[in-house]
Amino acid sequence: MIGVVGGGIAGLSAAYRLRQRGHEVRVFEASEDLGGLAAVYETAGDPIEKFYHHLSKSEETIVELAAELGLDEDVEWHVGKNGYYVDGVVHPMDTPWEILAYPHFTLYDTFRLGLLTLDIDIRGGVPKFDTYERLEDFEDVPIEEFVVEHTTQGVYDNFFEPLLDAKFGSRKDDISAAWLLGRIKFRGERDILHGEILGYLDGGFGRLLDALVDAVGTENIETGTRVTDIDAGDGTVSSLTVDDDDGETVHDVDSVVVAAMPNVMEELTGYSCAIDFQGTICSVISMDEPLLDTYWLNVADEAPFGALIEHTNFVSAERYGGEHLLYVARYVQSPEEDIWQQDDEAVRETWLAGIEDLFPAFDREVVNWVQTARNPRTAPVYERGYLDMVIPYDLSEAVADGLYYAGMASRAQYPERSLNGGIVAGYECADRIEERAVEAPR
Repeated sequence: MIGVVGGGIAGLSAAYRLRQRGHEVRVFEASEDLGGLAAVYETAGDPIEKFYHHLSKSEETIVELAAELGLDEDVEWHVGKNGYYVDGVVHPMDTPWEILAYPHFTLYDTFRLGLLTLDIDIRGGVPKFDTYERLEDFEDVPIEEFVVEHTTQGVYDNFFEPLLDAKFGSRKDDISAAWLLGRIKFRGERDILHGEILGYLDGGFGRLLDALVDAVGTENIETGTRVTDIDAGDGTVSSLTVDDDDGETVHDVDSVVVAAMPNVMEELTGYSCAIDFQGTICSVISMDEPLLDTYWLNVADEAPFGALIEHTNFVSAERYGGEHLLYVARYVQSPEEDIWQQDDEAVRETWLAGIEDLFPAFDREVVNWVQTARNPRTAPVYERGYLDMVIPYDLSEAVADGLYYAGMASRAQYPERSLNGGIVAGYECADRIEERAVEAPR
């Protein structure tokens, strides 16, 4: 049997791939719910994810999985309109002429930023098209230094720095230029007349999780079951111990895939990961009417949040019984931060007061409900040297033969963590287990 620690998208994907190839698998999830960061709230219509999700066109593996599970016709692509709130004004940033009209850029700023997004390096006056091919070449370059050298100081000050403040807070100066380049490549295609094309699953990504659970088999999944020990005393994984309401049970295993955060790996095996993670407080606000005209609004302001994401400007409010659904989120670098210390009611007040400051016409009477989710480790801090800190998929040399890792510290979750990255990480581990099984003597 192969044991999988964690019932999120990575663990379920690893189990699915292994089951496809004839392996006996059992998934152990410590909580009562499967799905991890893809868990949902109920609305007046379709469920909505607790943490915002969409797909970029570059994310192909999740689309292929949806097709395998019979959901290919339910993957849909919409324009996800973007805006930038600066000095009390929402500036649309979707089409070339909207970007040209952005008053905080000079024409030269816009020109240099546009070339960077097209992977064209004009330093020295001669265009080069291969400068940005290898992210590793920029892994140790500070992000401000890179942006100023490859675009302009104005692009950094008036565009990237506020975004970095919102995403990484006090850690922004530690971030690698390789991460920024990776993010630019990660983003999907654009409709020049309308904006970026993003994907969603009709009915929500919970349907993908449900289909994965069915494919793995509920009889092969245990919730409310915490793995407390992995036995690899002789250098080879041989068993794992789980704890549930009935007490401890030991399972003999041939391999183990740890599809959880690296702190779980450290607790179970002693393998230490140097990657730092940041948390998120994310609320969904249900309203009777829309707040914005755009899907994703970056906020360059002293607001308590870095972005407002109005989901129902991306997916129709009709699917949610007419509710207009707005995500309000903030990354948290330390549990000591005030917002992390607030209870849900205080967070609600912080968000609504912040919205009122930005949009004085906002009326709280349109708010139906506010639901708040928190997670202390929702995203890595992509600091310089990050690629040297990722946990290998195969930990046979570092820890024990038969031990694999598919959590958020995997290479697949770079330059941005995503559902697609979780699926890729799960597949990578399953493929390595299959390769070892094929190579093993019969």
